[in-house]
Amino acid sequence: MNSGRDHASLTRVLIVGAGATGTRVARQILRTSPNFWVALSDDREGVAEEAGEALGPGVQTNPPQSSEFDAVVIATRAETHAEIAQRYLASAQTIVSVGDSIADVRDLLDLDEQARANGCRLVVGAGMMPGLSDVLASHGRRWFDEVREIHVSKFGTGGPDCARQHHRALKGLCFDWRDDQWQRRPGGSGRELAWFPAPVEASDCYRAALADPLLLIRLHPGVERITSRMSATRRDRLTMQLPMLRSPHPEGLLGAVRVELRGVKDGAQVELVLGCAERPAVTAGAVAASAVEAALVSTIEPGAKGLAEWVEPIEFLHGLRDRGIRSEVFIGADETYD
Repeated sequence: MNSGRDHASLTRVLIVGAGATGTRVARQILRTSPNFWVALSDDREGVAEEAGEALGPGVQTNPPQSSEFDAVVIATRAETHAEIAQRYLASAQTIVSVGDSIADVRDLLDLDEQARANGCRLVVGAGMMPGLSDVLASHGRRWFDEVREIHVSKFGTGGPDCARQHHRALKGLCFDWRDDQWQRRPGGSGRELAWFPAPVEASDCYRAALADPLLLIRLHPGVERITSRMSATRRDRLTMQLPMLRSPHPEGLLGAVRVELRGVKDGAQVELVLGCAERPAVTAGAVAASAVEAALVSTIEPGAKGLAEWVEPIEFLHGLRDRGIRSEVFIGADETYD
């Protein structure tokens, strides 16, 4: 821990939102970054203090509004991220959002001009999906001469706010990219059986209001199709138009992400599937902590961009592996990938 150190000599990181994901971000930073000082804030009474006690000494909770930070991580509920980001655009060098709702991603990307004017690197969608999914897509693309389709799927949820967003997304309208235009289709439709890495393995996945296509098209503008789906049970689909019938778990258990690319290599039609299986909050915490470190030293011009636009895929994935998040590649019987 960094208790007793001179805060002025440390990289100061504020994590807004002390739920399951925000606490995981703090834990990752404290474990791997000895030159970082962490503060937690949360607008719910007692939440930041409880998380700070669990993390141990050296973590400040609910710092004064006048405090200055080098980096800010936003891990709050959906549709609050852009408003929070605006508070810190003029003072923080780096802002990282783990938000995965369409509204959060769209509104954060709209802050690009303000971020550039303030010299701030705003990292959008730095969680499991979007986030890790987009980096895997960029990594997988190097095996192709031409990528024509990208299909992403996710399984599981992080904390309670993530579970509530999962419920809302299933009943919303999805964005599918097809033939140079967006198509809006109802959530809960388009069932596909997706195979995730063990121990998740097979799960039915459906269209939902997911933000990944909005970020993927920025890095892969020539792709013909981009789709996103998430796992859901029959009960999820039957009750998606109703309020949640029971309180979410404090932190989700199994989770996984799957990225499938289709395209051309050496004149032949080929497919590649990459994935990762880990608890969503754990993965999002590791991805966001790595994004903070990467953005702080990035030489890319300031602005608002998706995570995969800020990082070099292989280097970033190697860093995640050191944090315990291992990605996998599905290899068929007659295929080899170096």
